[in-house]
Amino acid sequence: MTLRALLFDLDGTLAETDSLHRPTWVDVLAPHGIEVGEEFYRERISGRNNSEIVRELLPGLSDEEGREIFEAKEAAFRERTVELEPLPGLLDFLERGRGHGLSILLVTNAPKENTEAVLLALKLGDYFDAVVLSDEVGAVKPDPAPYRAALEKLGIEPEEALAFEDSTSGIVSSTGAGIPTVGIASTQEPEKLLKAGAFTIAPDFTDPDLWRIVSGGV
Repeated sequence: MTLRALLFDLDGTLAETDSLHRPTWVDVLAPHGIEVGEEFYRERISGRNNSEIVRELLPGLSDEEGREIFEAKEAAFRERTVELEPLPGLLDFLERGRGHGLSILLVTNAPKENTEAVLLALKLGDYFDAVVLSDEVGAVKPDPAPYRAALEKLGIEPEEALAFEDSTSGIVSSTGAGIPTVGIASTQEPEKLLKAGAFTIAPDFTDPDLWRIVSGGV
């Protein structure tokens, strides 16, 4: 089938955001005696939904108490988004995609406020035809529902899209919807992304193989 759409995750795919997310988790979890080192962050936090993280790490809290923690964490993250820069090669890649008439969508677990803050900081708002938020779909990655919602919004088949994800949960979501997925190895080891279901890996969007994949399907 002809490629018709490029679907992108947000955190770790459009920009390296872990360097902002981890310190905010450090700050909110430290009072609870939880130390968030780099390995702990990668294994227990990165790519996961806030509610799930808090329920697992702080099971004794009420839903309201848990919500207060991750809302404080996200507010602190948004204050730091001015430091963000797009992943290398991303802007050119998006421009080339638009030049070939491809639809470009964002599919993310991030809260709406975070999504808007990151797109504003990166000056990327005009590049996306639509944004699919897991919160609005009612299911979060690794559930395939967010990507299925993106396909439904576009009215296309899974084989007509190509997804870009940096986390194992994101790859499980996109491939679960039947979408061929490129693993962007900005936050996780390439082997983990391949094991999760990515058909190829790239460190960022400067990799010439990525555009060869896209142009071969257009």
